[in-house]
Amino acid sequence: MPDSFKTVALLPMKAHSERVKGKNFRLFAGKPLFRWILDTLLAVSEIDKIVINTDARHILEENGLTESKKVMIRDRKKEICGDDVSMNLVIADDLAAVEAETYMMSHTTNPLLSSSTVSSALEAYHKCAVRDGKDSLFTVNQHQTRFYREDGSAVNHDPNVLLRTQDLEMWFEENSNLYIFTKESFKKTDARIGENPLLFTTPTIESADIDDATGWRIAEIIALAEMLVQTGYPPN
Repeated sequence: MPDSFKTVALLPMKAHSERVKGKNFRLFAGKPLFRWILDTLLAVSEIDKIVINTDARHILEENGLTESKKVMIRDRKKEICGDDVSMNLVIADDLAAVEAETYMMSHTTNPLLSSSTVSSALEAYHKCAVRDGKDSLFTVNQHQTRFYREDGSAVNHDPNVLLRTQDLEMWFEENSNLYIFTKESFKKTDARIGENPLLFTTPTIESADIDDATGWRIAEIIALAEMLVQTGYPPN
């Protein structure tokens, strides 16, 4: 019978990326991009195991990462490899192989997420699961500004009534930083967001999700600035 854990973090990682070539392993503010979120997850005491589902075990080894007490590396099955494969299939494969009460998922493209934010999200999920029956959590950016469609029509406000932005309806954007769910909630929707999710707002400075070269540059500038503030020195 496979080991069962209380909390497992899923960190999928592939060798190929379309818009930023090799981004998972490219140096970001002094160390490979994947190490940023991995180091964050390793620092979260509530996480029992980090599962890396990958087609790039050899690249991880070249970067000094092998399996350990807290890190499990799973070789991605050929039938779920490729840029067009739904991430839900990768998650389902991990859920079938690794038992846990609670699963959380993040990405290598979220380098600025902090361990304290991850811990706070887990705490909020467990509290709301008991109190409010929430079956999952996903992180969001909150916006209180004026939105328009491409044709110039207003989405969330009346242009003839100029309300202050702080009086506008709050809108929430899924930022792909973090998801928390159970095997049961995943089965109901075939997705990491369940039927009754909790929206958890992450700090703006931590909420980068690197999707292209511009996003990379912005996130790296923030990371370097934060390192300078904390240490007084840029990375070597």
